[in-house]
Amino acid sequence: MPITAKRRKARKEAEVTLARLQDVAREQADRFGPYADQARDQAALKVLQARGWTAPRLETAALRVEDTVAPRVAGMLTTAAQRIDPKPARRGLRMFRGGGRRIPRGVVIGGAALVGGVVVFSLIRLRQASQDAEWQEHLDQARDQVRETRENLEEKASDVADSAAKKGKANSAKVKEKVRATTGEGRVQDNGRPGK
Repeated sequence: MPITAKRRKARKEAEVTLARLQDVAREQADRFGPYADQARDQAALKVLQARGWTAPRLETAALRVEDTVAPRVAGMLTTAAQRIDPKPARRGLRMFRGGGRRIPRGVVIGGAALVGGVVVFSLIRLRQASQDAEWQEHLDQARDQVRETRENLEEKASDVADSAAKKGKANSAKVKEKVRATTGEGRVQDNGRPGK
């Protein structure tokens, strides 16, 4: 058999085999596709859970490094820079320094903390004073309203008392008249005299 015929035959067999493999791959993809989707969803969920678990721990570690390691490294680098500097600059406030000595860092930090505390205290007192003034204003308004209401009620009460007194006098006069009239008729009958 010639070589070209063998090549053609090998090509056809390869194409047939490739077609069969493609069919098998499609069948397997259809068969295992849902499992792959489930696996992908589960993997995404687990990755999300892992990220949720890891993020706070990384943040805590970063804060610890920032609070502990970073100041030490910065301090060492500053000290090294001061040692290496051929012409060190004079630092600190001149009026507080005596004889070229530096002010201790603790004194500077303490002074800054004291000034900050005074500022915060004064801001709190200022805010409290403004709130007290506002409350006093509201209290004064409430007192004025109570005073006006009391005056209105007193006026109404005196008006009602006056009108009740007038009606009472009028009613008592009518009652007295009825009593006189009633008792007068009874006396007339008792005495046998004709009434007036």
